[in-house]
Amino acid sequence: MSIAAHPLYDSQLVSRRASGNADLNRTLRRTREKLSSRGGVSDSYGRELLAQHAASVQAAAVVLPLPVILTGSALSVFTGPAMAMMWTLFALASHLGLVLIARRFSARPGDSIDVRRWSRLFLLGHVVAGLSWAYLATLSCEACGPMRFEIFQFTVIFLAVAMIAMISYTLKGVVPLTFVPTGLLVVVAIMSSPQPVTGTMQVVLLGAVPFFSIVAERLRRSALDRMKHQAEKDDLIAELETAKIVSDEARRRAEDANLAKSRFLATMSHELRTPLNAILGFSEVIGKEILGPVGNPAYKEYVDDIHASGQHLLGLINEILDLSRVEAGRYNLNEEAVELVPIARDCLAYIRVKADAKELEVRAEFEKDLPAMWADERSLRQIVINLLSNAVKFTPRGGKILLRVGWTAGGGQYVSVSDNGPGIPEDEIPIVLSSFGQGSVAIKSAEQGTGLGLPIVQALVKMHDGTFELQSRLREGTEAIAIFPNSRVLEVMEALDEIA
Repeated sequence: MSIAAHPLYDSQLVSRRASGNADLNRTLRRTREKLSSRGGVSDSYGRELLAQHAASVQAAAVVLPLPVILTGSALSVFTGPAMAMMWTLFALASHLGLVLIARRFSARPGDSIDVRRWSRLFLLGHVVAGLSWAYLATLSCEACGPMRFEIFQFTVIFLAVAMIAMISYTLKGVVPLTFVPTGLLVVVAIMSSPQPVTGTMQVVLLGAVPFFSIVAERLRRSALDRMKHQAEKDDLIAELETAKIVSDEARRRAEDANLAKSRFLATMSHELRTPLNAILGFSEVIGKEILGPVGNPAYKEYVDDIHASGQHLLGLINEILDLSRVEAGRYNLNEEAVELVPIARDCLAYIRVKADAKELEVRAEFEKDLPAMWADERSLRQIVINLLSNAVKFTPRGGKILLRVGWTAGGGQYVSVSDNGPGIPEDEIPIVLSSFGQGSVAIKSAEQGTGLGLPIVQALVKMHDGTFELQSRLREGTEAIAIFPNSRVLEVMEALDEIA
């Protein structure tokens, strides 16, 4: 992930959507500032690095005087108390100055900090502190035994280089600048030293400065990478929070709009059906010539077309209103003890006329002695009629339809309607189960429908705590199964797995 700002990242939208979340606002503001940098280290990263450096200096202020005092005490053995006291006071004073700079930095507001100015001020403090180690490098002890003072001098300065590198690595260039005077003095000592052992230690000491400089720079870059990764994570979290806020708002609006639509359609039942019933009634009176002959045969054909269109429109309105009432939560179930097999027989007789007109073979397989279910009889009839009507509608002439009613493996009951029609492609099944959705093959090979039959079945089965399954293979047929749970059956049969 790049740390550059995303092109779709709308800061105004984020600020508006997340106005109630103070933590999110702060994260977004901080992240935008960090990701606005083009190359190098942005001011935000620089301030964080300086803040870490200041914290390290203040934390080291507790323990740093101890090694300085111990070094001064050991130095008094070689150079005398006066010289050692001077060095100790200077070293402590220079490090105290660093601590004061760090405290002053920490007391300032973060947005008002000039990164370059404070970086130079910290580096200057380290250079001054480094003069104490440079002074230690110039000392010598002629009265000491061979190599005793040189080893002490080498050890102390080497540890000082390592200590500064570990404490102050977040400040770029701190190690080389702190020990530049010390390095120059060591180079002079190497050139003038007649002893190879002393010269070797001085060469090692000289090489320790660039080595620990590289180590400190690697640590600094690692800390910077961690900050960038944290900024990317904060940015991702902020984007996810923003997307969630926007999606929640969009979902709420969509739900409100859908509920308003469903309520509107559910309350329009009387207003739509009343004039439509008048159209159907008057067209039927005129078509049957109850009040007298029409006189013109063409008018009678027109009246029959009006009546047929009105019936089609009434069926469409009824289906839309039924689905809308279910979605609006205004479809009430009048539950009672009903038997599924007699309902299925009645529905089969209802659609048999249409099936015979298409020369369809309709068979039924009913499980014997099925107990009653606790359900809404009107809803069960609509479920079975819709499934059978769909099968009759989409099965070609001379096809076969099978209606089955029986037990499920879990002790519930099911209604299954299968046919050998054109079938539905697998990727179109979700479309068929959506409102007004139809499969492409079925549309070409069957009479036109509204596409609401299966969604209504699915909604009614769900209201009965059941599940609806649609299984189909292209050019082989379709099977629609409405499954009702065993909690609806008044005499529950043991599940098959329990019998086993």
